[in-house]
Amino acid sequence: QADEEFAIEKAKLVRSETANIDQVYERRTKQASLAQQITKSNITNKTRLRVLAARQEVLDQVFEEAASKLSAISANKDKYCVLLKDLMLEGAYILYEKSIVVSAREADYDLIKTGIPLVQEEFKKAVGTDLTITIDESNPIPAESSGGVILYGSAGKIAVTNTLDERLNLLNEESLPAIRTAMFGPNPLRKFFD
Repeated sequence: QADEEFAIEKAKLVRSETANIDQVYERRTKQASLAQQITKSNITNKTRLRVLAARQEVLDQVFEEAASKLSAISANKDKYCVLLKDLMLEGAYILYEKSIVVSAREADYDLIKTGIPLVQEEFKKAVGTDLTITIDESNPIPAESSGGVILYGSAGKIAVTNTLDERLNLLNEESLPAIRTAMFGPNPLRKFFD
């Protein structure tokens, strides 16, 4: 009977220790698996961040190149004169006032003076009211600017910045998703497009 009790007790101890060993093995396996998943996730995230940084660097280079080419626009006087007229007309439509003040680079004053009658004529055709445009020679746009105009209405309280630099900045902010898609293709992980 003592041998029997010993065998029963021995079997209980072996079963409990086997269960403990199995639990420890299971826990360590889960910990190793979790550590492996964390490492894999970290590597994936680092790779994705490197890809995003490289893409952003390419986009920055594109906009830097575009900014460097802006000054070449004002080199062709005929096209630039038409562009200035269109920028003034757009600003006049936005302000929609009878009298506006235009600020430009000092080098562009002659082109602005040639464009003012054309803007006034088109504005009158479209809106039906006369438009008075004056050049603010006391507050010119800096000479290192790429060009364009700033229009003021309501006695200088409202300003429409229609410079080439500002338009490039707006393009950078508003059209960046479309540019990104055109350059790198659609993002397969993206779920919402609004």
